[in-house]
Amino acid sequence: MQPHSVDASSWTGAVTRVELTVTDADTAQAMGSGDVPVLATPRVLALAEAATVGATARRLPPGYTTVGTRADLEHRAATPIGGHVTAEARLAKVDGRRLTFEIVVRDSKQVVAEGRIERVIVDRARFLANIME
Repeated sequence: MQPHSVDASSWTGAVTRVELTVTDADTAQAMGSGDVPVLATPRVLALAEAATVGATARRLPPGYTTVGTRADLEHRAATPIGGHVTAEARLAKVDGRRLTFEIVVRDSKQVVAEGRIERVIVDRARFLANIME
């Protein structure tokens, strides 16, 4: 039987990094979010979310996952095709099931994006059952 809640309070400060080398498929042109061949904002957000998932995935008990509920991301600088970016997610706050991450995305020269992402811990089966109703 699964626990009814997950105590994530000891996870505060957990850090995960995810890296990406920008390809044509990652550009604003390819994603339809602009007409320039640079790293698209939606791709930056997806990379940042992947880092948040990585920060908790191995800590969650079987049957649990996290779902994104809020994102606030400032995309500050363009990264060209071939550029390398690293997204770092640090778990800054735990409030019950709600996890708040601070995000920094950097390339070889500068901070590309910064922000916060919130995720909530859910029972996977219950979550999926609820959306099917």
